[in-house]
Amino acid sequence: MPREIERKFLLKSDAWRAAATRVQRMTQGYIAGGARASVRVRVAGDYAAINIKSGGLVMSRLEYEYPIAVDQALELLELCVPPLIDKTRHFVPFGGFEWEIDEFHGDNAGLVVAELELDHEDQEFPRPNWIGNEVTQIERYYNVRLVKHPYREWSESERKP
Repeated sequence: MPREIERKFLLKSDAWRAAATRVQRMTQGYIAGGARASVRVRVAGDYAAINIKSGGLVMSRLEYEYPIAVDQALELLELCVPPLIDKTRHFVPFGGFEWEIDEFHGDNAGLVVAELELDHEDQEFPRPNWIGNEVTQIERYYNVRLVKHPYREWSESERKP
């Protein structure tokens, strides 16, 4: 079974920007997002996919991704629960790993989250000096939750993990 093992972090500084090797704008939406699973549609340039992930605030989740035509994905985005997630993903290599740093726009403007995919849950990795607090276990930082409770609606206390 395909499994995603991912950890999420906030950032302490913008020092990562100088190390980014590529950037990709993405739009995604959720056709369904419940406690047991989410169904996402994403368009990133000329690539589009439907993604199904098991739910829960866990580092390791089942994940299935199926490429589809961009025009079909754009039609499916019309069916998604608003607001859509609009973000720019920055790819930053560090210590043999590739960090994905998502800078959100629209209703989630101001939120920046770093993600790191691992091969197994207890895998060690070097932490860059620009990485801040881990938020893997905090529900509001998951994209599927940002649709229901966008960053612009967060209280001051919610903005601090």
